Amino acid sequence: MNKRDLVDAISSRMGDKKTATEAVNAVLDTIQQTVAKGDKVSITGFGVFEKTVRPARIARNPATGAAVKVPKTSVPKFRAGADFKAMVAKKR
Repeated sequence: MNKRDLVDAISSRMGDKKTATEAVNAVLDTIQQTVAKGDKVSITGFGVFEKTVRPARIARNPATGAAVKVPKTSVPKFRAGADFKAMVAKKR
């Protein structure tokens, strides 16, 4: 499912595609901005979005084998909640 499919699924429940598009965009933008600031977004039963820092490290170039310095970087992380995990694990 991509973003367009998600909007279509939500619009079938809400009845209006424009409102569904605005809702999806608002939720995604809010999560992205909050995590980018370093705050956690916790949605009970769904999961937690948070910012983590990967430390600087030495890696290898697979083509040449040369050592390459990789700087520290911040990345988004998602941990699924208990209800989400249970739904995915449920046998159909």
